[in-house]
Amino acid sequence: MKTKKKPNVIVFFTDQQRWDTTGVHGNPLGLTPNFDLMAMEGTHVFNSYTCQPVCGPARSSLQTGQYATETGCFVNGIPLQREAKTLAHYFNDAGYHTGYIGKWHLAGQEPVPENQRGGYQYWLASNALEVTSDAYDMVMYDNNNEAVKLPGYRVDAQTDAAIRYIDKHQEEPFFLFLSYLEPHFQNHSDNYPAPRGYEGRYSGSQFVPGDLASLGGTAHAHLGGYYGMVKRIDEALGRLNDSLISLGLEEDTIILFTSDHGCHFKTRNSEYKRSCHDSSIRVPTAISGGCFKSGGRLQEMVSLVDLPPTLLDAAGIPIPAAMQGRSILPLLRGEREGWPEEVLVQISEAQVGRAIRTQRWKYSVSAPNLNPIRDAASDTYVEEFLYDLQSDPHELDNLVGVESFNSVAADLRDRLIRRMQEAGEAAPDIQPASVRQNSGVRRVSVMELRKKL
Repeated sequence: MKTKKKPNVIVFFTDQQRWDTTGVHGNPLGLTPNFDLMAMEGTHVFNSYTCQPVCGPARSSLQTGQYATETGCFVNGIPLQREAKTLAHYFNDAGYHTGYIGKWHLAGQEPVPENQRGGYQYWLASNALEVTSDAYDMVMYDNNNEAVKLPGYRVDAQTDAAIRYIDKHQEEPFFLFLSYLEPHFQNHSDNYPAPRGYEGRYSGSQFVPGDLASLGGTAHAHLGGYYGMVKRIDEALGRLNDSLISLGLEEDTIILFTSDHGCHFKTRNSEYKRSCHDSSIRVPTAISGGCFKSGGRLQEMVSLVDLPPTLLDAAGIPIPAAMQGRSILPLLRGEREGWPEEVLVQISEAQVGRAIRTQRWKYSVSAPNLNPIRDAASDTYVEEFLYDLQSDPHELDNLVGVESFNSVAADLRDRLIRRMQEAGEAAPDIQPASVRQNSGVRRVSVMELRKKL
C-alpha cells in the first residue's frame, strides 16, 4: 500500500496582473480559462490585494509573511536580510525539496549569490528577469551561477523548466516557487511583448476596464500586448496542470496562483503601479488541490501577507509567530469571527503612503516632504483619497474633504492607524483634508493633490 506523502505545493506567481484580466472577474475575452476553472473547482479568493504595489517589497512579503516595513525591503533594490526566514526555510525544515524558477528581485547583485537565495535548494532564476531576458531571449542562472539560455517564448521556456523540475522530484514532497515576469512590461522598451501573433488578437479590444477607459494613460497602446501575455500565462497554467495529471500528482498537489500587484497603465502616476487604487493593488488569486478543493468563493478581504501562513497551514507546518498574516483555512471551515474587515497597503517609491481597503471604502494618506525612496514611514500623514467603491467602483470621484463624508473618513482614519500599529508601525498623526462643501463633488487628480501637499 502506497504511503500518502505530504502535499506538493506550487506557487504560480505572475507579475503586474490586474484582477479583471480573468473571466471570473468579468473579463469577456476568454483570456484565462485555466485560471477560471481553478477558481471554480478550487478556492477563489475573490477579494485579494497586495500589501505593497512594488515588485521587490511585495515579494519580500510573500516570502516571509511580513509587511515590507518589517522585512526592510520597502523599495526595490534592498536585498532581503540574510537572516530572514522564508517559505523555503520552513518547507526545508519540514522535509520538502524546495525549488525557485524565475524572477527573484530580492538580492543585491546578479547572478544571485547562494546566500541571497532565501534558502531554496534548486535555483534557476535571475534577480531582475526583465534585464537578463527578453520575450524570445530567456536567460537565467543555475545553482552554479552559470548563465542558462532556454529556447522559446519566455513564458514557455520557464514552464518547460518547471515541468522538468516536477518530473525529477515527483517521488518526494516538493515546494516549487514559479515566478514569471509576464505580464510585466519589458523595461528597456517600455512595452508588453506578447508571443508573436497574440497582440493582434486583442489590439483595439472592445473590453477596456472603466478606469482605463475614463483616464486613458497608455492603455489603448498597450492592452493588446498585455492581454496577449495574460493569455500565454494562462496557457502555461494549463500545461502545468496537464503535467501533474500525466504524472499522477494532481490529487497530491496544491497550487496557489497570485500576482505581486496590478497595473494602471500610467493613469494614476507616471508609470504602472505604486498607488492605492484597485488597478495597482487588486490581484487574481485562486488555490487548488488538497483542502482547497471545492472551497468556493471567499468574499473576505485577503492580503498577500496572508498567503504564506495559508500555505504552511495547508501543508501541516506550524505557522511561525513572526508571520504577520493569517491563514485563510479557518474561513474555509466557516470560522469567520475575528477576520479583519480591511486590508492594509503600504506604498513606496512614488510616495510614502498608507491605505486601507474595505468592501466599500478606499482610504489613503500620504506623507508630505519625504523622500519615497529613502524613507520607509512617517510620523505625519495627510489624507489624500477617499472613494466610495459601491457607487464609484472605478475610483474616479475623490471624496476626501467632502463635509458629508467626514465621519466616514474619521472612522477609516482610526482603522488605518490600528492596522499600521498591528503591522509594527508607530501610530502616526493623520491630518484631515481641508473641508469642502457637499455639493459639486468633482474628480481630483493626483497631481492636484501633490500641489496641495
